Amino acid sequence: MQAKSKIRNTFLIALLVLLSVLFLAPAFIVLMNSFKNRFSIADEPFVFPTTDTFAGINNYINGITKTGFLSAAGYSVFITITSVAVIVLFTAMTAWYITRVKSKFTSGLYYAFVFSMIVPFQMVMFTMSKMANLLGLDNIFGLIFIYLGFGAGLSVFMFAGFVKSIPLEIEEASMIDSCNPIQTFFLVVFPMLKPIAITVAILNTMWIWNDYLLPYLVIGTKYRTIPIAVQYLRGGYGSKDMGAMMAVLVLAMIPVIIFYLSCQKHIIKGVTAGAVKG
Repeated sequence: MQAKSKIRNTFLIALLVLLSVLFLAPAFIVLMNSFKNRFSIADEPFVFPTTDTFAGINNYINGITKTGFLSAAGYSVFITITSVAVIVLFTAMTAWYITRVKSKFTSGLYYAFVFSMIVPFQMVMFTMSKMANLLGLDNIFGLIFIYLGFGAGLSVFMFAGFVKSIPLEIEEASMIDSCNPIQTFFLVVFPMLKPIAITVAILNTMWIWNDYLLPYLVIGTKYRTIPIAVQYLRGGYGSKDMGAMMAVLVLAMIPVIIFYLSCQKHIIKGVTAGAVKG
């Protein structure tokens, strides 16, 4: 039995290592090619840079200069942080209300959020962009409002499932201590939602930070986010500065990786976190 257990554990470890390599390989290839000149990337994309193909930090300088990367990063940071904060706050409040108030209205509202998860974006994108122009939402703040609409479905679904695991007695105790519903939510419920709130924040951050289509349809090139700015590395007749493009992609990946690594411990901790201590 011990021999079989060791073989099984070895197999699982090997499988996990293989999966890790497969997931990390694309990011490593992009990082490797960000230091190569534009011609060698197309000819030998999987070969390490040599003295003849090494471009150093010139790709990063060209990428930052040609794309206006600092400005694009500023827009991306503002849109991402604000959108994620709005999504987390409002969907948490909505999920709490839907879960605690039992009625036909809240039941229908919950299923409406769930249904929105299965509607493909491509199905509504042209109508949405037209309505955004008509309603004056074709700006950064309008884009944040639209992100709230598209991110609400999954976020409410995840929050609602977590709220159901919180004992109702805790909220009733806060009511006895003269807390009103708003105080109960922000002082009692919301702090307990921290693990799932971080999970929701990570999922939406990765989506919004890397999103190209929605900002392009709503705000166009007036406010260039990083995914839109990368497209300006395309030249005439289909030419591309692949070295600078790879460098910009590396710079775009770094904030998301740092954010994920700094928050993953909270997600793992939240799996075993209980509602009551003591």
